Amino acid sequence: MPNWQQLRVLVLFSLGYFVSYVFRGVNLGFSPYLIHDLGLSAASLGVLTSLYFLGFAAAQIPAGVMLDHFGARRTVGILLLVTALGSVIYGHAHALAGLMAGRLLVGIGVSACLAGAFKALAQVFAMQRLPMINGVVMAVGGLGGVAVGSPLTWLLSLTDWRTICSGLAVLSTGAALALWLGAPRDQNSHHQGTVLAQFKGTWHILCNPGFWKVASFSVLTQGVFFAMQSLWLGPYLRDVTLMSAPRAAAMVSVVGLAMMTGCLFLGMVARSLERFGLNLFRVCGIGMLAFLLTQILIVLQVPLPDTVLWAAYGIFGGSGILTYAILAEHFPSHMIGRASTTLTLVLFMLIFVLQIAIGAVLGHWPRIDGHYPVIAHLSAWGALIALQAAGAVWYFLPAGHKQVVLN
Repeated sequence: MPNWQQLRVLVLFSLGYFVSYVFRGVNLGFSPYLIHDLGLSAASLGVLTSLYFLGFAAAQIPAGVMLDHFGARRTVGILLLVTALGSVIYGHAHALAGLMAGRLLVGIGVSACLAGAFKALAQVFAMQRLPMINGVVMAVGGLGGVAVGSPLTWLLSLTDWRTICSGLAVLSTGAALALWLGAPRDQNSHHQGTVLAQFKGTWHILCNPGFWKVASFSVLTQGVFFAMQSLWLGPYLRDVTLMSAPRAAAMVSVVGLAMMTGCLFLGMVARSLERFGLNLFRVCGIGMLAFLLTQILIVLQVPLPDTVLWAAYGIFGGSGILTYAILAEHFPSHMIGRASTTLTLVLFMLIFVLQIAIGAVLGHWPRIDGHYPVIAHLSAWGALIALQAAGAVWYFLPAGHKQVVLN
């Protein structure tokens, strides 16, 4: 059992990541109201929502330097106040420019929540317990994906999206204060290089073919999953499967719960499968192939229960998270942090691009009675499936990841 100090770190930093995840997907529930109140197009909505990921990605390296220099408690606490400010600006905006500024600030503000949690946990938990403890943090954060489904729909039936933004600002401020007052003081942190040095290390990794061999399929599958989960999943369910708004919201929550379950389960069994000849690279690849197959089954509208298909979508959608552990096996210890940061940077930049691209594709077709035609959604999904299939081919080509030296 964790002691009191360990429990405080786990609970408080998990709360911070929960806040991060709620903001990631909150536009999924807000989108009908943003379209109605402000007349946003699909393209504008895609750009707006994707700014979270742009701000998150742009802040990754500076946030990493802050974590090393100031520690997790202070860094995450301060940045969560930026999140609160962004939420207030977003909720009071009456034009797209104000919404964009608020959304960008939110992305910057939550940029250190997950990395800060991992850093703080590593200081108080034994190394052998970290995979499971980190999985708990991921699962708690995944509750944010559940919250933006039916719970958010229920709240929107009681109040408007602007009031909810104010409530989220209060939640962010409360999480920041809880970290400052409740979390143990940071252990001595050491400045590990300037921002320029960090960028140079990131550039070195980006130019390494071994990194892309390991990361490309993962980035594509996770990018598609999070781009859909945080914005375009609800419209697909309403427009293509003809679900009612409440049922679509419930299915979004199912996907979130399934993703949490998948992350925990894969993290627990991945190492044990090595005794059967399945190393981490192959386990991760099989999980991502299952996600690709699930998308194909969804698009083909195979006669399976909706809950089964969308639960599989969530379970396998997070399988690419194992890539962080794969990189830790192949990069030397002094580069593991930068390799993980680089993977996150590339992933969130891709989500930023995909959300805009999907909105642009949907926007090529006029809306009919508030819905995009089926062909619009299937065109977007078809292109995404083809992109992931290309990544799968590269991932599983012979003479692969082990023959490329990552240093």
